[in-house]
Amino acid sequence: MTALLTGTAGPTEMPRRSSRRRGSGLFRAIRTSGKATTGAVILVLFVVLAAFPQLFTPVRDPDARAFDLMLPPSAQHLLGTTAFGQDILAQLIYSTRQSLVIAVVVGGLATVLSVLIGVSAAYLGGVADSVLSAVTDIFLVVPTFPLIIVIAAYAGTGNPTVIIGVLVFTGWSYGARQLRAQALSLRNRDFLESARVRGERRSYIILFEVLPTMTSLILANFLGSALYAVLTAAGLQFIGLGDNSSLSWGTMLYWAQNNSALQSGQALWVVAPGLCVALLGASFALLNYAFDEIGNPALRPVRRTRAQRARS
Repeated sequence: MTALLTGTAGPTEMPRRSSRRRGSGLFRAIRTSGKATTGAVILVLFVVLAAFPQLFTPVRDPDARAFDLMLPPSAQHLLGTTAFGQDILAQLIYSTRQSLVIAVVVGGLATVLSVLIGVSAAYLGGVADSVLSAVTDIFLVVPTFPLIIVIAAYAGTGNPTVIIGVLVFTGWSYGARQLRAQALSLRNRDFLESARVRGERRSYIILFEVLPTMTSLILANFLGSALYAVLTAAGLQFIGLGDNSSLSWGTMLYWAQNNSALQSGQALWVVAPGLCVALLGASFALLNYAFDEIGNPALRPVRRTRAQRARS
């Protein structure tokens, strides 16, 4: 009887241990990586600023020219005012929303396009692979930033949708090439062959068999596309190809440059939005360390072994 009880107790405890570990890989990787934790904290801070800007500044209308011109930093204006009498800190906080939305939307759409083209080309093969690979190669060899400037200039400025569309149109090819290479290495694996033998459809195999094994690479591709969107969108807005009446870090740099902020002693008008662009880009880059740890199990034992050695 004791043997039977112990025999049944073992299998019932095993699923409990495995269920605790489900979904905890991402949070564990972020928690145990200092760089990933730093990136997550910075990103969460920007998300909070974008969602609730009114909680961090008493100014309700950042476009209002309600203050004296070119005031230095003070208790009332922590970063001073612009040459138009606008509070720099209020503009900086309210500009977070558009910059973050552009990064997330462009990163998501470019990643979806990369997955559709890269994975489909690898799995379908034949003529489809040749055509899709040729299109990808064309976008890879074309100089990206001059193409972005030309498209944005002719498509018309003043609409953030134009910038998003241009960045998605020019930012999917590198990720598609990476995903195609990874999918090619998986195409002849045993679990895919068994799915074909079962008679599963191609769409089912791609969605439920191939993509789950590429999660870390897809997330890394999203972060890379978001980083590309942050920097490129700020560059386009800085040279005047965005909506200059909207609030974003790029348009802040545009107006600061037009009013010679550095020469007139208003360095914070330039430094503050430039630093925010750099910090948001750094947060996306640092988060890659967490996803590398999930996708590459060899990184986890090395980190644990070093920690054990340090304790001993």
